[in-house]
Amino acid sequence: MTPDKKRRLTNAVGFLSGGLACMGAVREQEIFWPPSDLWAGLRNVQRVELIGGILLIVVIVVRILQRSR
Repeated sequence: MTPDKKRRLTNAVGFLSGGLACMGAVREQEIFWPPSDLWAGLRNVQRVELIGGILLIVVIVVRILQRSR
C-alpha cells in the first residue's frame, strides 16, 4: 500500500471513529437542540465521549486541509 493510500485510509478511519463516538454519546438522548439542553442531559462519561469524537473529527479535517495546500 502506498503512503498516500495509507494516509487516506487513516483519515477515513479517524473521521468515522469520531462520528461514531459522537453518535454513541448521544444515542439515548431525545433532545438535540439547543446544544445546552443536549449537554445538560449527558452524563460525564458521555460528555467525554462526545468531546473526544468532536476533537477527532476536527483534527482529521485540519490535517486534510493542511495537506491540500
